[in-house]
Amino acid sequence: MKINKDEVCIFIPTLNEAPTIGGLVSDFRSLGFSNIFVMDGNSTDNTADIARAAGATVRTQLGRGKGNAVIEALEMIDLPYVLMLDGDGTYLPADAEKMLRPLFLGFDHVIGDRFAKAEPGSFTRLNLLGNTVLNHLFKVAHGRDLHDILSGYRAFTMASIHQMTLKETGFEIETEMAVEAVRKGQRVMVVPIRYMKRPGTDTKLNPIHDGVRIFSTIYRLAKMTNPIFYFGIIGLFIALLGGISGVYVVYEWLQGIERLPLTILTVLLITIGFQIFMFGVISDMLLAFHRETIRSIEQLQAQKPPR
Repeated sequence: MKINKDEVCIFIPTLNEAPTIGGLVSDFRSLGFSNIFVMDGNSTDNTADIARAAGATVRTQLGRGKGNAVIEALEMIDLPYVLMLDGDGTYLPADAEKMLRPLFLGFDHVIGDRFAKAEPGSFTRLNLLGNTVLNHLFKVAHGRDLHDILSGYRAFTMASIHQMTLKETGFEIETEMAVEAVRKGQRVMVVPIRYMKRPGTDTKLNPIHDGVRIFSTIYRLAKMTNPIFYFGIIGLFIALLGGISGVYVVYEWLQGIERLPLTILTVLLITIGFQIFMFGVISDMLLAFHRETIRSIEQLQAQKPPR
């Protein structure tokens, strides 16, 4: 399948990427991509000027954070296909056609898998552990193994983006895009890519702080895709507190000491925990029924003869 490069927007969100952005834009232009859009996050170096001189269209974002850069840029892009990547030189333009080809075959969203061909030293041990934990959590919470939900190298159709509700303002934006793609039933393909060591810029990602925020995003968004997971964890946690309290109450009772208030609290915790867990079960059944109803409606619409 031939890729029409004139229909593709190369989108690069940047923040202080002066050492790498010029070469990145030039490489894409040498590959035949003429629509290169840089959304700059108010860089304090001359990133914007270098990108503009290399041939990119540059805009300065109004809000702060990568998520805001993505959301603002997607409102400006009017081409049907988008290839998004970071401007720090860790992703290679040479992988562009590999990323874009599935879109022209009918897929909605493509994720570049950094772990498939990562250059030695491109991940620290902490980053590798964090990515592994977060990817596994996503698989459990949202029912799909997308290999690398935090990858910054993505390709997607604008039609698929218009189906999404994107609100995250920071590095959680990639996670939200993955969740929305799964929730909307989009056709997602994972493509192995090369991932390089950062050549000249400092990382903006704080492994602990941003890792906690991404963890929270995966869990919070599961409320709409996997309610039994979301409410089940809350319910089991509360019931576990009740169980621990109950063990103490029984121990004290065997010693001849009655703890009536604590006994009442124990019963309440176990009861509330069980009710929240059952609420998750019921919500999961309703969600399954809703999905089946939507699927039936779509099938009926597909079978309806044109007028």
